[in-house]
Amino acid sequence: MNERQSRSRVGGSTRWVVKIGSSLLTDSGRGLDHAAIHAWVEQMAAMRRAGCELVLVSSGAVAEGMSRLGWAKRPHELVALQAAAAVGQMGLIQAYESNFKHHQLHTAQILLTHDDLSNRTRYLNARSTLRKLLDLGVVPVVNENDTVACDELRFGDNDTLAALVANLVEAHLLVILTDQAGVYDCDPRTNPEARLVTDADAGSELLRTAATGASSSGLGSGGMASKVRAAELAARSGTSTWIVSGREPQVLQRLGAGAPLGTLVHPSSSPLAARKRWLAGQLQAKGSLVLDEGAVNVLKQAGRSLLAVGVTAVEGEFRRGEVVSCRDAAGRPVARGLVNYAAEEARRIIGQPSERIEQLLGYVDEPELIHRDNLVLL
Repeated sequence: MNERQSRSRVGGSTRWVVKIGSSLLTDSGRGLDHAAIHAWVEQMAAMRRAGCELVLVSSGAVAEGMSRLGWAKRPHELVALQAAAAVGQMGLIQAYESNFKHHQLHTAQILLTHDDLSNRTRYLNARSTLRKLLDLGVVPVVNENDTVACDELRFGDNDTLAALVANLVEAHLLVILTDQAGVYDCDPRTNPEARLVTDADAGSELLRTAATGASSSGLGSGGMASKVRAAELAARSGTSTWIVSGREPQVLQRLGAGAPLGTLVHPSSSPLAARKRWLAGQLQAKGSLVLDEGAVNVLKQAGRSLLAVGVTAVEGEFRRGEVVSCRDAAGRPVARGLVNYAAEEARRIIGQPSERIEQLLGYVDEPELIHRDNLVLL
């Protein structure tokens, strides 16, 4: 486990991803709060002048679209959500662009889906583009491409996206600005004795137990649990996460100075190598391999490659080189990796020693189903 960094050292880091939630950006359901956006941009512009690189992950498109379309309640129909996002994204980006322009700062609109980050080529392209924008002094404004991303609107949230972006650009700090002071040991809306968790290690039982409740605004799609999950995901690349109230005055500058605000989540392990960081961030595997007890122990204790002999079943359809999940006999996730054989071929060689692969398939590409360099434990 890494030694925890002090708040002042974390706050003094030079590459941040800042996520602002819908409840902070919208005027009680009446579209965007332009005064609030102006104030956020003032703070971010000051940080840029101080030499901090920033990527902004902003919610608010659906809420702005609802306002423009005259809808009082967030719709449940997927196509209606997509339409609202398409309409609202115009206003959201216009607001940021005009405010940053006052500070002689360029912005760039980046629309991503989780699928963009699960394809290795597109992942690397997105990474290169974002890093180039940062080199140019541009502030990328990232949002989910809700208009086309069906699964993301149904299951996703911008907390998760922000964590993946933090992985993508190798950010030192992820700041999640919300409408609560941070993570409490129980729900502060129902228990007046709830205490704020000021510091915790990613993945700790304390943090997971404390992450209860849902979004209180009805405008966003996440809750405190999604923010804790995002912190765990960001921690896989060595990124600290600060979950804090966006209603605190000058909150970004105060965090930069190491102020005692919110909940600071510390990464509990060393950063993963770039390829393994990418694998760890994959949300949708193309299929699954079921492992026997011996294979599970070999992966966890010896850090070795996954051989066909230790696999008892193949689920789903996938091609060579795609991401698959590895589970134990009880269905618990063990690892994730890039598979060396397609599903049909894998079914023919599972349970067999590596030396029989050529006999069974007529050829052999690799002696392993997943090489250890392409595999990450969960």
